[in-house]
Order: sequence, then C-alpha cells, then structure tokens
Amino acid sequence: MKDLHSSLSVAAAIDVATLTDDSTPVAIDLRGHDGAEIILAIGAGGITFSDTDKIEFTLIHSDDDSSYEAVTVDDLLGVAAVGEGGIVKALVAAHATAAVYRFGYVGTRRYLKLLAAFSGTHTTGTPVAALVIKGHGQINPQADQA
Repeated sequence: MKDLHSSLSVAAAIDVATLTDDSTPVAIDLRGHDGAEIILAIGAGGITFSDTDKIEFTLIHSDDDSSYEAVTVDDLLGVAAVGEGGIVKALVAAHATAAVYRFGYVGTRRYLKLLAAFSGTHTTGTPVAALVIKGHGQINPQADQA
C-alpha cells in the first residue's frame, strides 16, 4: 500500500453544524501544497429547497488573503459549470438524504474560502460540513493531525 497520509493535511472550511443562516468563511492557506480537494458533506435538508429557499456554496480564492475573487470552472475539477460569484453547488430542490460532494482545486491562488449562503426561510436547519484536503505537500511528511 502506498503512503497517502504523509503528503496531505486537512483544514475545516465549514465546521460541522446544523445551519439556518450563512456560514462564516475562514481562509484556508494552501502554502506548501500543490493541490487541494474540497469535500462538502450535506445532511438531509431541513426544508424543501426551491429557487427562493436555497443554499448556495460559493468558493472564492486569493493571493493575499485580502482581495478575493470567485473561482471559475477552469479552477476546478469535478464540476461541469460554476455559477455566478463562484457557486460550486446549489441546493434548489429536495435533498432528502445525506450526500458528499468533492471538487478538485487546480487554481493558482494561495487562499480559499467556502461560504454556505442561505436565501429564503430556513426555520429548520440543514447539517453541513466542509473540509479542504491539502495534497502534494512540498515538505513531507506532513504533521499528524490525530
């Protein structure tokens, strides 16, 4: 078996929580890594999503952790399109069971932020979590996180 563990590390982009409102995006620093995979875990929807009652997951990136821009489809693997403002996933229809989604970041920026943006009425929350797996570490082994 090959050693994957020593060349990657993990950061929380959205802490595990049942959300009813926008998440607070945190900057994920990719320094020292040559790749990243965004893992988005979404539980069963707390409401029936629609075009007005929805959650949009927006990914932005930056060179300096100050001036952020939306990613484009050229910055990602695993998506056919990216919506306006960097929307990588939108919940606009029933989401009755939990699901996990992944997106490969191949852009050239140092920092990433992922936002869960809520529109409409969300009186019952939706469980959400997101991780960024930082891969291809330049100085290995990466520190253990156990």
